Amino acid sequence: MKKFRQVIFWSHLITGILAGIVVLIMSVTGVLLTYEKQTVAWADTRGFEVVEVPGASRLPIADLVASARSTRPEIPTGVSLKADPQAPAVVMFPKGKFVLVNPYTGAVLGEGATSTRAFFRTVTDLHRWLAASGDNLAVGRAITGACNLGFLFLVVSGLYIWWPKKWTAAQLRSVLWFRRGLSSKARDFNWHNVIGFWSLVPLFFVVLSGVVISYGWASNLVYVAAGEAPPAPRGAPTPAGPKTEPPDIAIDGIDGLVARAAAHTQGWRTLSFQLPTDAAAPVSFSLDAGTGGQPQHRSSLTLDRVTGEVVTWEPFASLSAGRRWRAILRFAHTGEVLGIAGQTVAGIVSLGACFLVYTGFTLSWRRYRAWSARRKTSRTGARPVPMAEAARASAPEALADSGE
Repeated sequence: MKKFRQVIFWSHLITGILAGIVVLIMSVTGVLLTYEKQTVAWADTRGFEVVEVPGASRLPIADLVASARSTRPEIPTGVSLKADPQAPAVVMFPKGKFVLVNPYTGAVLGEGATSTRAFFRTVTDLHRWLAASGDNLAVGRAITGACNLGFLFLVVSGLYIWWPKKWTAAQLRSVLWFRRGLSSKARDFNWHNVIGFWSLVPLFFVVLSGVVISYGWASNLVYVAAGEAPPAPRGAPTPAGPKTEPPDIAIDGIDGLVARAAAHTQGWRTLSFQLPTDAAAPVSFSLDAGTGGQPQHRSSLTLDRVTGEVVTWEPFASLSAGRRWRAILRFAHTGEVLGIAGQTVAGIVSLGACFLVYTGFTLSWRRYRAWSARRKTSRTGARPVPMAEAARASAPEALADSGE
């Protein structure tokens, strides 16, 4: 058992050294991305206010789209409406562009906080693939995926290494609570254990969901665990043909469908739909009653364009277990699945992971220095340290030095 513990310990240490820098980058960027949605929403609307005119109704979709089109040359692709009467309407364009429009007057309110969005886009690229681009994108993605997998091993093996041999009050105090008055080595050991223990459960789900996002085989395992076949992999992208002008939108009579979709589901906060290009094709709506990162509060509704009848209705509960688990894991990575509280916890454990990397490196460095000193002593034949002196070492320092 002692031999196995040593194998786990050294595997933990070596994995931490190899993956530590990338894990630190992902952790720091994870902290910065904690409240991304809330920050962007605040930045988008801080410069203006939509005042609901008493007795006034929202303008037709065609008018909102026409106002947005006057500011951009592209053909719009979709519209997003908020239940909040003071929120602007969002008219979406290709490549993630959008225009905010006053839903009562049609006044164009701008394109949102472009600098804030650019900042978070840069941080996200750094978090996902180390800001690599072009031919290096796959390499960056492979590195972060492998290091995230290594991070999962660190979390699991850390619990095994942490597990006290004897459950005594003194032993638990040294690894469960922050202690004062320790030497730098004992302090780092104490921090590493305490932060690791209290972060264990949420950090496990944050990292596990990251592995599911990074690897197709891990995503497929979610479906297998749910007792269903994984979805077919996406085919290779179709080679681009001659560039043609995209078809124009056909939105005559769309307002009746929007009203029907809004009345179909009570309590929605955001209603979004793609602008149709075929006057006879059904129109699909996405209704979100959550904060934007809670798939359990999302539903999809498709209405017949001509009759307005329901073609398909997919609340979250109607999805297969595999699809539900996969969707929840996607947003467990950011904590958004549990709302603002979940985001806060994910941000805190990401900050804790930064300290875990720091203390892991410092403890490894001290271990290396001690090993080098022992080698030097054995070569020069210096007097070994007496037993009485060794016994005076503090318990936390002795534990830190032994890896137990």
